[in-house]
Amino acid sequence: MAKTKATGATKLGRDSQPKYLGIKRSEGQIVKPGMIIIRQRGTKFCPGKNTKRGSDDTIYAGKTGVVKFTTKRKTKFDGSQRIIKIVNVI
Repeated sequence: MAKTKATGATKLGRDSQPKYLGIKRSEGQIVKPGMIIIRQRGTKFCPGKNTKRGSDDTIYAGKTGVVKFTTKRKTKFDGSQRIIKIVNVI
């Protein structure tokens, strides 16, 4: 029976690829349809006018325009409120 493990049996040295999340277009920048504005996990930012949300919660432009960020108070079904950040293309 061998006293040492075979080479290549280490469980260290693996890491996942970075996901490059965050805001890709800031307020005031011009966007075209389909351009990614925000890459996110969950809905930290919500889509507004002329923007759409992808299956991985990415927000992208629906038509040509200028990016604008706004905040709004939203009431949930249980009566509690939270402030949401909305992305618009105007």
